[in-house]
Amino acid sequence: MKYLFINGSPNPNGNTAALAAELLEGKNYKSLNLTDYIIGAYGQELPGDGLETVIAAMENAKTIVIGSPVYWHNICGSVRNMLDRFYGKVKDGSLGGRKLYFIFQGAAPEKWMLEAGEYTMKRFAALYGMTYGSMVTNKNEASRLNSSL
Repeated sequence: MKYLFINGSPNPNGNTAALAAELLEGKNYKSLNLTDYIIGAYGQELPGDGLETVIAAMENAKTIVIGSPVYWHNICGSVRNMLDRFYGKVKDGSLGGRKLYFIFQGAAPEKWMLEAGEYTMKRFAALYGMTYGSMVTNKNEASRLNSSL
């Protein structure tokens, strides 16, 4: 699998997924909806934990797109839990050779919210050896970026 979309939105067909469809138009990609998996907070390993499935999908992809709606001025909880749970479980640099893109959308996010979300994703990419591509916040950005994927 070359392209993977990890959707943090509880709505699998909502605005986050629509931006991913625009970004990945013409590409054969797999979608994982985080809310379909049990992924507890850092320090938890709940029965039926799905984090290993998500990690395996990321290891099999060359381009990873993580999407999150803006909730409470930040990345949504399902994405945050996934990021937090990588700590100590996934070796630094182990996702090298992959490219990471970030979809971060909301009704009216302020600049500082977008900057904070992008900072987190850049740090996540760097820690695990991925090259950070870009952040997409609207349909025009997604469409423009599509040809460079």
